[in-house]
Amino acid sequence: MARGDWSKLDESDVRVRPGKGTRPRSKRRPEHADAVTAMVVGKDRGRWTCAIDADPDQLVTAMRAREMGRVSVVVGDMVGVVGDVSGKPDTLARIIRVDERSSVLRRTADDTDPYERVVVANAAQLLIVTSLADPPPRTGFIDRCLVACYAGGVEPVLCLTKADLASPDELLAGYAGLDVPAIVTRHDEKPEGLAERLEGRVTALVGHSGVGKSTLVNRLVPDASLATGDVSAVGKGRHTSVAAVALPLPLAGGGWVVDTPGIRSFGLAHVTSDDIVKAFEEFAEAAEECPTNCGHLGPPEDPDCALDDVVKEGRAGADRLASLRRLLTSRAGTLET
Repeated sequence: MARGDWSKLDESDVRVRPGKGTRPRSKRRPEHADAVTAMVVGKDRGRWTCAIDADPDQLVTAMRAREMGRVSVVVGDMVGVVGDVSGKPDTLARIIRVDERSSVLRRTADDTDPYERVVVANAAQLLIVTSLADPPPRTGFIDRCLVACYAGGVEPVLCLTKADLASPDELLAGYAGLDVPAIVTRHDEKPEGLAERLEGRVTALVGHSGVGKSTLVNRLVPDASLATGDVSAVGKGRHTSVAAVALPLPLAGGGWVVDTPGIRSFGLAHVTSDDIVKAFEEFAEAAEECPTNCGHLGPPEDPDCALDDVVKEGRAGADRLASLRRLLTSRAGTLET
């Protein structure tokens, strides 16, 4: 047979590696047509807890399939799962794909860290839990959360706690130009309108220590401690979570809250000024006319910024531009967080 003439080969001519079975090697991967869809609700040391069809009563433990390599899998991801999906003790399924994400909430350790950490995927909204007193609100942290939301396609919602200790009016006025929805709560009253906003959606929660986030989670999910143990234990005797964990809401329309206990600040090294401006439709087109490397901060830093013309021409209010530039300043790291 002439070299390179493969047409005359029969099955007996196919070489196999000794000790590796009798089938010829192939680069083709199984298509996994039998994979079921699941939502990732927790992770612990290389194992993921997944809710089949996003049903909190059908939890399975899964590992990442070898063919996926180092593909990131985070809480909130919708994934394809194969293998034993019964959820019985000591069973282990495999994650074979991660579906396209509708939103991604990212952060970095600080503003110089190039490594992005995905906090949660596919969240519809981020509940920024902030106390009005004891401790006082930290607007720099709020602004950075807003920047992360706008850059990742997540709707921000302010949740102001401890309204029995201080009025929310001043803080709300400071964010009026951004049209951010707000929920005001106090410890002695049931949060009005909160259940309606969360029902049927995936909502991430973030907040500094002492702002009442844990109290809020326990109100929303009365058996949150038990649910957290179910999600985070994954057969290794661990019953507390130090990472994001999704908890099912006991509401008629369902929904999930993703508790993020490890987040105390948002580094924004991954966010550009253009990422933020794109979230403000009235300024997005004008920003394309700005000089190269314009930070959109206005004079004196950016004297030729085209965003000022939008306000002068009456296409947007000055308060809206001021709010945008405050977020840009926060992204630049010049505001206290």
